This record gives sequence, structure tokens and C-alpha cells, in this order.
Amino acid sequence: MGRCVTDTARALACRNTKAATHLKFISMLVIFVTSVVGISSPVLLARYFQGKPAYDKAVLVIKCFAAGVILSTSLVHVLPDAYDALSDCVVASRHPWRDFPFAGLVTLCGALLALLVDITASSHVEQGHQAPYKPIGTHEEKKLAELGVAESGDVGASCGVDQAEELVKLKQRLVSQVLEIGIIFHSVIIGVTMGMSQNQCTIKPLVAALAFHQIFEGMGLGGCIAQAGFNLGTTAYMCFMFSVTTPLGIILGMIVFSVTGYDDSSANALIMEGLLGSLSSGILIYMALVDLISADFFHNKLMESSGLWLKKASFVALTLGSASMSVLALWA
Repeated sequence: MGRCVTDTARALACRNTKAATHLKFISMLVIFVTSVVGISSPVLLARYFQGKPAYDKAVLVIKCFAAGVILSTSLVHVLPDAYDALSDCVVASRHPWRDFPFAGLVTLCGALLALLVDITASSHVEQGHQAPYKPIGTHEEKKLAELGVAESGDVGASCGVDQAEELVKLKQRLVSQVLEIGIIFHSVIIGVTMGMSQNQCTIKPLVAALAFHQIFEGMGLGGCIAQAGFNLGTTAYMCFMFSVTTPLGIILGMIVFSVTGYDDSSANALIMEGLLGSLSSGILIYMALVDLISADFFHNKLMESSGLWLKKASFVALTLGSASMSVLALWA
């Protein structure tokens, strides 16, 4: 079903193992530094604003920028790459890959998987934070309960509000953790693919492009981590994992190539890249649209109570995040 896409001459002219290895070591350092800068910037900015009147609004705007970055990453970067991998001639000429658009199917499976995880985890969180039911046994206890109806009602309302806020916070933490899993999944694919490649013409422009890619993607994830309100240890751990994933993926790809001589342009490598990329894309699309954009624009009390200006600012941030990540598709 897919259109056969290939360019035989480019690989022959650009394959240079020694030059490619040198570029990979440079890329690992550059990507690590830019990843740290990208993910730590919104976290540090949020901590700077913490306790100030503009704190919640600043974090919300940062999170909207993050949602735009993540949505663009999934639709403009990850999904097209998956389609390209599965439409290469060495794959598209084989059965069953030529008969069905598997990239779209696996993307759908990724979105449904993210929904299943979301439903299961949310149900578990809500059940685990329900107030226990305490029956009133004796006549005296009933009398005391009737006398204290007003006071207990106030306390109950306050507890209800606190419980709702706690559930929202737990939901934000869950979203951040699932989102990081999806992004790390994508980063591993990028790293392993680059590590196995011996094409210096492909790697050279990717070093600069991936540096900006990691900055914007890190800002996206960092904005979600900042709003989730993790403690310092968890925040540092999540930032560290994002920063080292792509460099470790590059090292893993280099090891796989040196041990097996596995060709990154072989049919099996392209199929694996296409399927994993499609799955990652589906997860990121779901997280961006449902857990970030929909949750903030339609179910956020701060957005509703702050008037139209915050909605406009958030939409501009969302658009800028999408545009900044989309422009990088010119190079990577």
C-alpha cells in the first residue's frame, strides 16, 4: 500500500565509519548539555516564581508551550519518520508491509494504550484517596452528630476541596510520568538509530538539529514536571533520565553495530524503527491532546477564573511551541 521510497546513491557516497564515530561522540556531549538546559529551564523558572502571585499563571503558560512542543514532535517528527521507515523500498516491497498502513495502525494502538494506562491509573488513584465511611452506632453519637451538622458540613466541604486538589495534583504527576515514558521511548529510538548509522552526511546536520530538538522537547517535559510539584529528588531524577537517554541510546546503537554489524538500512531495522516510532507517536498525541491541551483549556479552574487574557496567552504559547518544533523538521 505504501509508496516505495529510496535513494541508493546517497548511502554509498557518505558512508564513513571513522568520521561517523567522531561525529557521534560530539553529538553525545552536545545533546546531553542541551537536554539539561532544556528540561531544567522551566523547572528553575517555576521555582523562581514559586510563592509569587504570578506563579500558577506562569507555570500554566509554560505547560501550554510544552503541549505545543509535544504535539508537534509527535505529528511532524515522529510519525512522518515512522511512515518513511515503513515505506522504504526494502520494506514496502515485502508482504504484509505493502498491503496495509501499519504506521497508522500502530499509532492508533499507542493512543489506545495511553488511554488504558490513563484510565487504570486514574481509577486506582481515586479509589485510594476516597474518605473512609464511618457509621454512627449509638443514640448519643447520633445526637452529637445532629448538633454538629453545620460544623461538620463546613469541615466536610473543606475536606472535599482538599481531596479534589490532591487528586488533581496526583493526576498531574501521573501525566508527567507517562509523558516522560513516551518521550524517553522516542529518545531511545533516535539515539539507537544514530548510533547504528555510518552515514556521516546524515549525522552531521542531525547534531545541530537534535540539539534544538532536545531543548524544546525538554522544555515541554520540564513544564509538566514543574506543574506536577514533585519533590527535589524526583524532579532531579526525571531531568537526569531525560538528559542521558539519547546519549545512552547512541552508545547502545554503536555497541549493537560493532558487535553484530547490523545495518541501520536493513529491512528489519527499518521495520523496528517504524513500529516503535508509530507507537511512541500515538502515546505522545494522546498525552498532548487529552492530558495537556484539553485538561488546561477546558478543565482548569485558573484558566476559567482569570479571564480571556490568560486563555489568549496560553493559546499563543501553545502555537509558539508547535511552531518552534515544526520549524526544526526542515533539518531533522
